[in-house]
Amino acid sequence: MIYELRIYTAMPGKLPALTARFRDHTCALFERHAIKNIGYWTNSVGGRNDELWYIVAFENMGQREQAWASFIRDPDWKKAREESEKDGPLLHHLENRFLNPTDFSPLG
Repeated sequence: MIYELRIYTAMPGKLPALTARFRDHTCALFERHAIKNIGYWTNSVGGRNDELWYIVAFENMGQREQAWASFIRDPDWKKAREESEKDGPLLHHLENRFLNPTDFSPLG
């Protein structure tokens, strides 16, 4: 299993709209395209208050590439993105990292 950590930094004032898009559209679309939702977080103490952190999982890198490509082409995703960004982009920038569970991790 491959775990991908993605950190989205929202445009100023847009974190509520970004999290709403995930809650109302993106999470279900991820599952439709075999992107396994592991968890989603925002900061409550420390760090930045404009970030959404999440982890998704894939069987392997090939499946990851196929899943993301399928998701990006989905007309329902395109519509959700377009509607959520009618007043401007929600995302300032993103980071992604691939995580390897340790041999003692419950996710291993």
